[in-house]
Amino acid sequence: MSTVLLTGSTSGLGRRLAFELARAGHVVVVHGRDGHRTARLAAEIDDAGGEADAVVADLSSLAEVRALGVRVAAAHPDLDVLVNNAGVGFGAPGAGREESADGHELRMAVNYLAPVALTRALLPVLRKNAPARIVNVGSTGQVPVDLDDIEFTSGYVGVEAYRRSKFALAVHTFALADELAGSGVSVNVVHPATYMDTSLVRDAGVSPLSTVEEGTAAVLALAATDTGLHHNGTYFDGTAPSRAHPEAYDPGVRRRLLSATDRMLTS
Repeated sequence: MSTVLLTGSTSGLGRRLAFELARAGHVVVVHGRDGHRTARLAAEIDDAGGEADAVVADLSSLAEVRALGVRVAAAHPDLDVLVNNAGVGFGAPGAGREESADGHELRMAVNYLAPVALTRALLPVLRKNAPARIVNVGSTGQVPVDLDDIEFTSGYVGVEAYRRSKFALAVHTFALADELAGSGVSVNVVHPATYMDTSLVRDAGVSPLSTVEEGTAAVLALAATDTGLHHNGTYFDGTAPSRAHPEAYDPGVRRRLLSATDRMLTS
C-alpha cells in the first residue's frame, strides 16, 4: 500500500479521492487550507476504518508550500505518491485579477507554482521510495501562456487565467518526466472530467456536465494502479491517454516557461 499526499482534500474531487484511497488501504495525507476542516476530514477517514494524517498550508504562499514539503517528508519518509489536486477555479463571473501572498497572479500561483515548488521539495523522498508517482490534476481547457506577460497584468479574464495555469502545468509535467526518466518516479497530468459537479464549477456560474465519480476514477487510475507507473510524461483525458495543447510540446515554449518559472519561484 502507498502513502499518498493529496492536496486540496477537503471538498469536491479531493474529498472523494481521499476516501477512495483510504478505502483501498492507502495511508492518505490530506491537505487543506482550513485547519478545522482538514482535521475533521482526517477524523472521518479514521472513523471509517482508514488511516489519514492532516496537514495545513495556504498554497498561495510559496513559503507555506515549501514548509509543507519539509513537514510531509519528515513525518512520512515512506511517501511514494503525490497528487497535486488543489486549485483555484475561474472565479465568479466578472471577477477581477487577484494576487497571491507573493504578489503573483493567483491562479498561476496556486495551480502552477505551488505544484512545482511542492514537487521539488518532495522529489528526494519520492526518488528514495521508487517506484513512485506524481499525478498533476490538469484540464483540457489549456491556453498558451503569454510569456511576455506571464502575470497576466493586461486584459485579465479569470477563465483564461485558469487555462493558462493548466497549460503551464502540462508543460511542467512533460519537462519533469524527461528529468525523471529512468529514476523509477513517473509523472503524468490528467483532465479528470469536464465541468464536474463541484463548488469550483458552480461558483463560476457553469452548469456541471459530469460527476465527481468520473473524475475520481481518472485520478485513481494514475495514483493507485499500474497505469500510473507504466506511463511517464503522458497527458490523460479521463482514463485515456490523449494529447495536450500542441504548444505544450514545443521545446522553445518549454525553455522560456521554465526560465520564467525559476524567476517567479525565487523572486
